[in-house]
Amino acid sequence: MSAGKDIVVVGLGLIGGSIAKALKQRTSHRVYGIDRDEGALLDACSCGAIDGKAGPAELARADVVYLCVYPQGALAFMEAHGSALKENCIVTDACGIKAAVCAGMEKLAHKGRYVFVAGHPMAGKEKSGFAASDPSIFMGASYLIAPCAAPEWAVGEVEALALSMGFGQIVRTTPEHHDRMIAYTSQVPHVLACAYVLSPRCKDHRGFSAGSYRDVSRVADINHALWTRLFLDNREPLTEELDQLIGDLSRLRQAIAAGEEEPLQALLRKAGDAKRENG
Repeated sequence: MSAGKDIVVVGLGLIGGSIAKALKQRTSHRVYGIDRDEGALLDACSCGAIDGKAGPAELARADVVYLCVYPQGALAFMEAHGSALKENCIVTDACGIKAAVCAGMEKLAHKGRYVFVAGHPMAGKEKSGFAASDPSIFMGASYLIAPCAAPEWAVGEVEALALSMGFGQIVRTTPEHHDRMIAYTSQVPHVLACAYVLSPRCKDHRGFSAGSYRDVSRVADINHALWTRLFLDNREPLTEELDQLIGDLSRLRQAIAAGEEEPLQALLRKAGDAKRENG
């Protein structure tokens, strides 16, 4: 994408704020923000993450719009403002699910002349909000793109922007494959972490815990409203993965409870081999 484009970031939380900061630090594009939290907008302006608040004029001339809000919020924003965007404005998102978002965007396509390219930056941290935003979380990370019906030129623009922000890998996928893989790589670990810290032993872990506890429990410090929505919007792939996990846990439990050394060793060996083979 050539220099000097107008970019609007909708939602200046962890990801939206990090995108705004990365674009301002690493490109010459003009960046404007939209957020219901006036404090976040003021903070973003004062630290130079955005050039200003996006109003109707900024939306009308936007070359790219990033939707960094909950899935239903992204669809609601486009239903309200899609017709105000200029022809061939690229709209992309940072939502953690893709099938529902892409289907919703397809239904809204008649409302405007924009082009939608589904995206998902695979980066983050436990904390949320603009105060937690940090463009360094993108360095070397993977950026997922589900082109859907978008033309190649638009997909290429989104890829180029991702690379300019520091992402190290672009992965193209379908919405359905995205949601199946994210259920495994992201959502199951969050469910597991939450279940783990619900143990009554959690309150007594200090002095008895080290790296294993930190590794498993880290993402339990969760944005409960966001993840409730992500889990429910991706319920079918997620429940399939949870069924697999529960089955594997049951087999491990059975071998431990029965004192079956050889079956337990076989299960642990299989797990170790899988980790060494797949990383």
